[in-house]
Amino acid sequence: MRISNETKVGILATVAIAVLIIGYSFLKGNDVFTSENTFYASYDRVDGLSVSKPVMVNGYQIGRVSKMQLQSSGKILTEFKIKQDYAIPANTIARIASTDLLGGKAIVFELGDSPTYANDGDTLRANIQRNILEQVEPVQKKAEAVVAVLDSVLSSINNTINADFQHNFNRSIASIANTLNTLEHTTTQVDAIVGTQRTKLANILSNVEAISANFKNNGDKITNILGNLESVSDKAAKADFERTINNANAAVADLQNIVNNINSGKGSVGLLLNDEKLYDNLNNASKNLDNLMIDLKENPSRYVHFSIFGKKRD
Repeated sequence: MRISNETKVGILATVAIAVLIIGYSFLKGNDVFTSENTFYASYDRVDGLSVSKPVMVNGYQIGRVSKMQLQSSGKILTEFKIKQDYAIPANTIARIASTDLLGGKAIVFELGDSPTYANDGDTLRANIQRNILEQVEPVQKKAEAVVAVLDSVLSSINNTINADFQHNFNRSIASIANTLNTLEHTTTQVDAIVGTQRTKLANILSNVEAISANFKNNGDKITNILGNLESVSDKAAKADFERTINNANAAVADLQNIVNNINSGKGSVGLLLNDEKLYDNLNNASKNLDNLMIDLKENPSRYVHFSIFGKKRD
């Protein structure tokens, strides 16, 4: 049987139209060869989400976004096509999540634990996960604040570390280095001295050890000697002290006897102090002597006779 060219053209056009419809539906996210359940979720915003984006559970794709429609309330009603092979619990959450750093989005089902399952055409609970840039934004702000503080600190340090400070700092480092070199040289000299005098030091330590051993071996004798010396010292101190006190007491007794004798009028001193007649006689004698001296001054011729030519003979 011969097929006409018109028939061939018609068949070819029909196939082309069918392929075009199937391809268009596939590009829109519809799978015309498998049976699927339809679910819905309503979102306040769907940044980066578009038709044909995958619907995943634990990173595994179970469906796709088939339709998105803006409602009068301002919410976006999103339609999902899910293969009938997968049972979706009724309390499952359809969450918009980021898939890459460029802002790509996908629907992630967080499967619930309800014993009942969602039916075809049910609306699931919706949730939106912040994208990676939104999660990083608080950290970015903190990092910017830290960088600003760090810049201020570095500016302050730069102002503090001027040329004079650097010069003084370099001088301090050089001084410390010289001190360390001097200390190292001194240590080397001390080490050399100790090395050369090691034999003498050993002998000195040996002698000290021998002296210590002698003290240790004669400890009892030394203790006895010190005890005897202490006893002798105590006795001598006691004897001298007692003798001194006795002498002082005897001297005080003698002095008291002398005072008593004077008070009682015994002896020359006692008579001199206690005899009123003697006092009166001495007083009168003193007055007479005084009168004699006055008369002598006034009338010296009465008492002294002299002549240039000698004494006259009667």
